[in-house]
Amino acid sequence: MALNLALKVSDLDNVATIFANGITDGTQVEVRDKRGDSFVLTVHGDVPYGHKIALVPIHIGEQITKYGEEIGIATQEIQPGDYVHVHNLDSMRGRGDWQKEGK
Repeated sequence: MALNLALKVSDLDNVATIFANGITDGTQVEVRDKRGDSFVLTVHGDVPYGHKIALVPIHIGEQITKYGEEIGIATQEIQPGDYVHVHNLDSMRGRGDWQKEGK
């Protein structure tokens, strides 16, 4: 059986990166952190290699953190195991307006 792995790089992360091919809706992945701790999470949706899944509930307007960096804001409710991408987050990368508006 192939190892379906997702990595949580920073303790601040609320998403993990998938490091496996063929992750489809209902697939179970093993989420590991830098200490070697792990748990199993069921994925909701089809998630390509290198993309993100939520580790905890993320509410509309909450920041999404990957590799210890804030990468975006949730635009809809996100549940553990959900695919996190442009359909449910608004990117903060390269957005000068976030600073100007005090966000």
